[in-house]
Amino acid sequence: MDYPGAWHHVMNRARRGHALYQDNEDHELFLSLLQEASAMFHMNVAAYCLMPNHYHVLVQTEDGNLSRCMRHVNGVYTQKYNIRHKTDGTLFRGRYKSVLVQADSYLLQLVRYIHKNPVKAGMVENPTDFRWSSHAGYLSDKREWAWLSKDFILSMLTQNKKQQVIQYKSFMGMPDSEEIETFYAKKNLSSILGGKAFAQRVKEIFFEVKQDREVPESKCLAPDIDQINGVVARLYGIEKERLFTARRGVENEPRNVAIYVARHLKGEPLNKIGEAFNLHRDSSVSSVIERVRNRIEEDRAYEKRINAIKEELYKGQTET
Repeated sequence: MDYPGAWHHVMNRARRGHALYQDNEDHELFLSLLQEASAMFHMNVAAYCLMPNHYHVLVQTEDGNLSRCMRHVNGVYTQKYNIRHKTDGTLFRGRYKSVLVQADSYLLQLVRYIHKNPVKAGMVENPTDFRWSSHAGYLSDKREWAWLSKDFILSMLTQNKKQQVIQYKSFMGMPDSEEIETFYAKKNLSSILGGKAFAQRVKEIFFEVKQDREVPESKCLAPDIDQINGVVARLYGIEKERLFTARRGVENEPRNVAIYVARHLKGEPLNKIGEAFNLHRDSSVSSVIERVRNRIEEDRAYEKRINAIKEELYKGQTET
């Protein structure tokens, strides 16, 4: 999920818990690539922290091109790391994880969260004692930090430039917000950090246009099974209870369609769909989905009915 001017908290880990950086030169190489991406692809880097086996970066993509930026950083770093250390293969555990961030106080909270990572990990007692984060850049006006995009963040603390470092130090002395702590403590991290209104705008922009198996974030924006069942029942003019029963030898079209849409839009696991529709075997769910797919190819009227359900669900997601 990206658009011009979007803010992202980007993270990635080394595979199998290995170290991402063997020495200072590796750290400096990674930072040089961040600076290079910043200049080449108009990516504003507001904060970073290079932990031993993972990194955190807070960036703004002026051109909505996060994927291109991070492909350059991760890809070139892996190539140069392998050459330098005479290794080969994948360095990172997988594709980077990114969280779309609302451009308000959430950015401030994230800068503090990122800069305090080494403290929480027990590596240092104070963020100033950790060399490989941008914390020092927020305390300095030296030219070497000119590439760091900190002005917008500091302006949220105060418009008075002479007071910004003082305010930043005070802000860093406060504990992380409970909301931020709770958000990042979750095992399955959400792709959006912000208020309800922000999340709704993201749904409106991305739900329909990002319906792609290659974009897993779109699944978290999709309607749940109960919403799907409500729309299917209403458009077929039946009670929702009809969707949970079946008679041998008699096709229950609304039920089959609801099962197919739950799989197609939401990407729900077969066992979860089976539980919702009283089907006890994954193979039974799979058979229903396959029958619907085959009928879509042969029956235009049937396809139109399913498309009408999808349109109703798309519309509902942008209004809730």
